[in-house]
Amino acid sequence: MPQSPDAEHFLERLDLDRIDRDIFVGRCHAGSPLRAFGGQVAAQALIAAGRTVDEPDRPVHSLHAYFIRPGRTHDPIVYSVQRVRDGRSFTTRHITAVQYGETIFTMSASFSINEPTLSHQAPAPDVPRPEDVPQTDFLYDGAELRTPDKGYPTKPLLERRLVDPESVAQATGGTATRVAWTRTLERLPDDPLVHVCTLTYFSDLTLIGAILEPHGGRAAHPELALSSLDHAMWFHAPFRADEWTMFVLDSPVASRGHGLARGEFYREDGTLIASVVQEALLRSRS
Repeated sequence: MPQSPDAEHFLERLDLDRIDRDIFVGRCHAGSPLRAFGGQVAAQALIAAGRTVDEPDRPVHSLHAYFIRPGRTHDPIVYSVQRVRDGRSFTTRHITAVQYGETIFTMSASFSINEPTLSHQAPAPDVPRPEDVPQTDFLYDGAELRTPDKGYPTKPLLERRLVDPESVAQATGGTATRVAWTRTLERLPDDPLVHVCTLTYFSDLTLIGAILEPHGGRAAHPELALSSLDHAMWFHAPFRADEWTMFVLDSPVASRGHGLARGEFYREDGTLIASVVQEALLRSRS
């Protein structure tokens, strides 16, 4: 069976059991008390999809996902993969994550061959390098330091360094609300699918924070219950998730209880490797 959610090696967070040709089982740790971390659910769904793609020359190029119900921690999640299309250039998969007979998450993922053609990218902002940014936090899960009695692991798995807001504003002209350097603390295998799924996990770490940043941050709004609604990513270039990646975020709008966050991941050499968009629910607890 897959490792417990409190497994102490990051790669175990992506671990699935294959119980049939297109059916997999995994478990997820908590992202908030008693709720599975959405970034891990998305990463596991993408691992399941990737294991059904036989062509080694077709990396993931995009995913589109919906968080439908909160997932339970420590309980099995069944990932069912539908083989939508196996074409000459593209492979499409649809993944449904089910827990106790209820769908909690769906994803469509597309894999394609690389076709060299036109090329351009937005430049990376000139912010302090990770070695020049003070240690911000070690991440035990998808949010911050947590306690084991709430179902969180006892060993940090990720490292994140938040660039100070003044440097972010100066480098981006105020267009970005947050910049974070992130990496795993352990060396990962060379399999590109592992690194894409790890970045998918990373992508759900900071997006909601970017929505709250213009309003004083999380501390200023303890009354809000926050949850991800949908999530989309596009992958542009190869990378390693166990090396520093720069995550540049902004939030163009928050309205009617919803907030939209956008992000771009860059390698240390300035190559744009992925783009992400997420909508979140901002609901008052009262």
